[in-house]
Amino acid sequence: MSDDPARSSEATGQPLPGEDLPVDVPVLHAEIRALLKAVREEGRSLVRQWEGSLHQPDFRPGAENLACYLALRHRDLRPLQRPLMLLGLSSLGRLESRVLPVLESVERALAALAGRPAEEPLVSPAAFFEGERRLAERTRAVLGPASPQRPVHLLVTCPSEAADDPAFMRKLAERGVEAVRINCAHDGREAWQRMIAHVRTAEAATGRRMKVIMDLGGPKIRTGEVRVAGAHRVAEGDRLVVTAPGGIGAVAPEWVRASVECTLGGVLGMVRPGERLFIDDGKLGASIERVEPWGVVARVTAAAGGSVKLKPEKGINFPDTDLHCAALTDQDRQDLDFVAQHADGIGYSFVQSAQDVALLQEELERRRPDDWRSLSLILKIETTRAVRALPAILTRAAGQQPTAIMIARGDLAVEIGFARMAEMQEEILWLGEAAHVPVIWATQVLERLIKKGAPSRGEMTDAAMAARAECVMLNKGPYLHRAIAELDSLLGRMDEHQHKKTPRLRRLRSW
Repeated sequence: MSDDPARSSEATGQPLPGEDLPVDVPVLHAEIRALLKAVREEGRSLVRQWEGSLHQPDFRPGAENLACYLALRHRDLRPLQRPLMLLGLSSLGRLESRVLPVLESVERALAALAGRPAEEPLVSPAAFFEGERRLAERTRAVLGPASPQRPVHLLVTCPSEAADDPAFMRKLAERGVEAVRINCAHDGREAWQRMIAHVRTAEAATGRRMKVIMDLGGPKIRTGEVRVAGAHRVAEGDRLVVTAPGGIGAVAPEWVRASVECTLGGVLGMVRPGERLFIDDGKLGASIERVEPWGVVARVTAAAGGSVKLKPEKGINFPDTDLHCAALTDQDRQDLDFVAQHADGIGYSFVQSAQDVALLQEELERRRPDDWRSLSLILKIETTRAVRALPAILTRAAGQQPTAIMIARGDLAVEIGFARMAEMQEEILWLGEAAHVPVIWATQVLERLIKKGAPSRGEMTDAAMAARAECVMLNKGPYLHRAIAELDSLLGRMDEHQHKKTPRLRRLRSW
């Protein structure tokens, strides 16, 4: 079948080659049998590769299902889907949590239609929907029991003021918020301790348990000192120099338009000419022309609004560069002394490999040798390298302790491009469901409503799409509680219409 959507039969009104022919049921049955056999064998082989990480028995079914899902999705299934649909069977489009049960059920149905004995036993209802149950259990393990207010968990970022405002946590508990997030990149231990104390006080007053998730800061790749000639703005075509901390004085001002320090200078030795860099959430983009001992020279290729003012403390992304930075900094290790003793879960920034996960788990074992596996781990997927390694990262983490995936859409969008981001957030949702691991939909959810008091149309649609995740993260802002109320209503409505990728066909009331 054509890869071009514009050439589909729906678009043209004409059948594609072969679509107007009857379905050969025996041939289709043989194809599904062969597919099922291959998926089982490849799935078992992949699980054997992960064996050393699977210490949690309750994750093994998720790992096995994930392995089968990856084996299945390494194939183009489109030629099978339309014939299956024509026969009134599953198109294989909603099997993330139950790969083998769906394939087995389809095989039995095709065998009956072909007048042949089925090779697969009848799948029980409990076995068929077991993946959904396991996903719900693992969501509770990471984020706590679901609130009756909504079908999706909420994770709310604590502002600095929450350390001195007990009412903030009390309001969250009253609204049924399941978890709060403390960012270790801000405030300090005394403030964190007060925030957690306010959480526990709010729990006692309301009877509502709230999980405390503490995000490690991770390596900070940000702008430092900035020097810009003329109007202090940088435009397309300008030359830009990026140096290590303290190196900005080595750049001759007469031949460069702008220069900026990178707080993690070591990464500059990893980049290559032709690779891209972005500053300030992608507002400024540049292509690296050459690498020097003191830094890199780049040419600005894009500037939001025509020109961008360079500022300190803005993020720098190198999406084409294979960055080998330690995911745990010295500061993270110091913070872990507190986090491991006081948090229910840990948000892991800049995780890029299974080895990064192993490094954190070793640090947790040193601090809590008897029960470190009871701590939840939130994997923040924010780089291209992390996306590529996600199955290995996921199995290493969830094979040892309760785990969730956070789609860190801000950094990830800059890394892989905004168009690819729309696609990738779907794929991460699918992988999480296949592994029976919850996914957190994060970054700028209802951002305008939270900060300005009124939502945009686009962000309401985005928030509605978030209903397919197990949890939505909201950031801080003056209208946070209004946003929670709006989200409760929206998610409740969406739950009547959709569960994950499956439409729910309740009676329509508008017509």
